[in-house]
Amino acid sequence: MSRRGTAEKKTAKKDPIYRNLLVNMLVNRILKHGKKALAYQILYRAMKRIQQKQKRNPLPVLHQAIRRITPDIAVKTRRKKGASHQVPIEIGSTQGKVLAIRWLLEAARKRTGRNMAFKLSSELVDAIKGKGAAIRKKEEIRKMAEANRAFAHFR
Repeated sequence: MSRRGTAEKKTAKKDPIYRNLLVNMLVNRILKHGKKALAYQILYRAMKRIQQKQKRNPLPVLHQAIRRITPDIAVKTRRKKGASHQVPIEIGSTQGKVLAIRWLLEAARKRTGRNMAFKLSSELVDAIKGKGAAIRKKEEIRKMAEANRAFAHFR
């Protein structure tokens, strides 16, 4: 079915304090039950804690952590002749960021600690240092893709 005219792309909104798209993406993933103000509060407290502990601007810390967690390659299940194969595929930058944010928040939620802001800031600092559950998840996915390299022709 054809559409008249061209589709307009929505412009992504930026957060009120840092004026950054990545921060807004993170807030939208923290969001639960429509409580966006609480999600902003959690992220800004985490950023404030990073600023106090690291004695530097938390925005580059966030960008560096997301860059470290972002995967280059992942596996996708494909069915071929009745059998399921894990096929390694390359991931674009946007999808990589989405996965990185998902893994970061998943790892932060699983941590033990006082509150979400504390757990999120700890996970971000660990990601910069190259450790933490989100980094382990990335490495695990990379190893799985390497192991299933033989099925790359199924793409």
